[in-house]
Amino acid sequence: MRAYYTAATLARLGDEMVGPALAVYLLTRGVDTALTGITLAAYALPSMLTGPLLGSWLDGTRYRRAALAVNQCALAVAMIGIVVTPGWAAPPLAALAGLALPMTSAGFSAMVPGLAGPKRLTRANSMDALSFSAAALAGPAAAGLCAKLITPAGSVLAIAAAALGSVAALVFIAPVPPSPHGRQPVLTGLRHMIRTPRLRAVTLATTLGWGSMGLLIVALTERTDQLGVGEDSAGFVLTALEIGCVVTNVALIRFQDRWGTVLISLAAYGVALASWSLAGSFPVLLALAVVAGLALGPQFSALLAARQRYSPPGLLSQVGATGASLKIGAYALGAALVGPLRTVLSPAGVIAVVGLMQVVSALLGWAVSRQSRRQPEPDAVATADRRRSA
Repeated sequence: MRAYYTAATLARLGDEMVGPALAVYLLTRGVDTALTGITLAAYALPSMLTGPLLGSWLDGTRYRRAALAVNQCALAVAMIGIVVTPGWAAPPLAALAGLALPMTSAGFSAMVPGLAGPKRLTRANSMDALSFSAAALAGPAAAGLCAKLITPAGSVLAIAAAALGSVAALVFIAPVPPSPHGRQPVLTGLRHMIRTPRLRAVTLATTLGWGSMGLLIVALTERTDQLGVGEDSAGFVLTALEIGCVVTNVALIRFQDRWGTVLISLAAYGVALASWSLAGSFPVLLALAVVAGLALGPQFSALLAARQRYSPPGLLSQVGATGASLKIGAYALGAALVGPLRTVLSPAGVIAVVGLMQVVSALLGWAVSRQSRRQPEPDAVATADRRRSA
């Protein structure tokens, strides 16, 4: 399991560094805002199509480690290529790196039950969640520090180093047998998410909310420059956000098995995020980022709990990969819109829009959460499927 946590955390660290590192590198290199946004979109957009396919394949494959290694090698090659090629080559190289992006979350996490076994599974899941938190906390800060202490190009190359480190750790992970439930048709997970009201609610809300977050990275990079601390300080704001997330993620653990926590957290986060547009100094922005993190903290754990509660075991990998795919794809679309939106709004205005969209997303999630009278309770459906599988 130590090798697993090393490989998973390094892979997730590299992924968390991509947004702030590429934004700073491309903008300081003279690439315009629109092409920078398109590059970030190109990194995320392919996964919107590949996620359901990868999720279905992962449920039945024996070659999970090899697939994860190939994904990390592709990321390393793409980051090195972005540094050594002209700016126009950045979008296609980023797209190459993003083809198997859902592997970073669903691909690794689906290995945990097979590696840990039933007796250690609870602790192993907790440690896996900590891997996500550690990467989200350290990734933006690492990108900012590398850009400041080395160069913006060095920050991008550090992503390649993290990816190759993950490949090295994968060699020491024991093979994981395929799921006994086998593979399900590619769109089975998506259909299940659409038909299950509470799963539909949290999926719609988080997808739309994360989609608007695609606007944030470039706008925040420009905003920190306006505040006089340089474009490479945006990563520290995101780290402050994650510090707040860790606090409430631990403190409010008893509320994280309730699907409504996802919507409440999302709405509160939107209000706090919108306040960033009013910050008159960098220290104030950092303080507001911590507050926003406190609001956001319980959301991810509650989302994972909702997927587990309302999905049968044979679909967990596919539901997870499809959900990740939808969020990443929406993020890509948001990033692609940052150029046109910046022609009519200031960086602070874009940040305010992102905050407002979190609130709107939570309201839309609540609106689609109603249970049909003819439809059985999702809990009952999931329980019946688990009993049949057992």
